[in-house]
Amino acid sequence: MTAVESFVAAVRPLVDAMGGELLPPGEAGPDDVVLAWEGAEVVAVRLPQLAESLDHILTALERREGRPLAELDRKAKQGIVRTLEARGAFAVRHGVETVAGALGVSRFTIYNYLNRDKSR
Repeated sequence: MTAVESFVAAVRPLVDAMGGELLPPGEAGPDDVVLAWEGAEVVAVRLPQLAESLDHILTALERREGRPLAELDRKAKQGIVRTLEARGAFAVRHGVETVAGALGVSRFTIYNYLNRDKSR
């Protein structure tokens, strides 16, 4: 494996975790991030839109939990909401609705979880 291939292999898990996409540098758009290694552009990263990121994060959390988020108990759901708040999920338009749907609860419940944490 060449140094460039090793570099790309090293950044791939991070890009995958963010829901991004790796592209050849020549295909990079104005919003893509081009990464260089030893002075040469080797790969471009296309970051997802915020709404896509939230869906990707929810899928990753579901994978981590090993079951649909709606099947978690209340305490686990509260932990998920704390994690998502720390990652900025509720700054995304319709973020509360999206998370509520994934957790199988109402928007009101999400706001209660958020307010409960702030009062502590």
